[in-house]
Amino acid sequence: MSFSKENRHHTFNGIFFTCLFALSSYYLASLHWIIEKGISPLVVAVVLGMIYGSTLRRHLPHEWAPGIEFIAKRILRLAIIFYGFRLTFQQVAAVGLGGFVLDLLIVSLTLLIGTLVGVKLFKLDRDTSLLISSGAAICGAAAVLATEGVLKSEPHKAALAIISVVLFGTTAMFLYPFLQHTGWLGLDNTHYAIYAGATIHEVAQALVAGSEVTPQAGDIAVIVKMTRVMLLAPTLIILSICLIRSAKQKIQHKVSATIPWFAVIFIVVVGFNSLQWLPNSVVNVINQADTFLLTLAMAALGIETNLTKVKQLGLKPLYLSLFLFIWLVVGGYALSQLIFHFV
Repeated sequence: MSFSKENRHHTFNGIFFTCLFALSSYYLASLHWIIEKGISPLVVAVVLGMIYGSTLRRHLPHEWAPGIEFIAKRILRLAIIFYGFRLTFQQVAAVGLGGFVLDLLIVSLTLLIGTLVGVKLFKLDRDTSLLISSGAAICGAAAVLATEGVLKSEPHKAALAIISVVLFGTTAMFLYPFLQHTGWLGLDNTHYAIYAGATIHEVAQALVAGSEVTPQAGDIAVIVKMTRVMLLAPTLIILSICLIRSAKQKIQHKVSATIPWFAVIFIVVVGFNSLQWLPNSVVNVINQADTFLLTLAMAALGIETNLTKVKQLGLKPLYLSLFLFIWLVVGGYALSQLIFHFV
């Protein structure tokens, strides 16, 4: 056991070692030129981890591995639960019916289309396709990590999905304001903010893309984006049910259900946060701590990733990410126009 008397010391060494990566990521993410590009500590952590995992990982004492694995699995789920303190049901109500329907269509269609295209067209495995699609559909790196917790896939697949999602999410962060300022979109600022929040990958990227137009657009974009985040829990539950049914069909006997309880608790936390019983200062501290936990999980994921395995997948994951990026920009715009017309 990882925390048995004889192994406890080594496990804590692995945890402390991963913490060093997370702290280093925070320092690098605080540099001015990185802040300007909207790169979060999470992304820095997975990149640093991957560099180490592909070069010096073999020198790491194997007794420390359980500590890194503990962070990549247990701490990850705890971080997703605490992510619920960033959301309230009031935010969902503020989006309105049009924004909610748009979010629902974007999430469901992106997952469906991305998985089918990844498997059928680009011949990727199911897990890689789902991980990339979930990151594009819901909330970037956090969604990839949460989905990985349900799929229990190989670490390098999640790391690759995160890098590709961040690449195109960052591109969207600069592209959307440009399209709006030049008049190509033909949207008023409110509708632009809804469109951006419904189709840009990460929360921070949606905030920047909205704020580059007006501060109010930034606020609306974040609210719409956070509603997409709210759909993470039901998506994970549905995914888990589908995986169980698929397993039953393959082996022709009963399979025990694996309910992603962290997703259920995530919804409970959102409900608690909606009551607004905690002061904003306490919620802010929780959110900051949660960002650190997510950064820890990203670092652990990167450390367990070997670029040799990533290379084996070739450019196909990048092609899928590009396809989904185009779908979100073009298909998301068409869906938003349709929703704005009827709702």
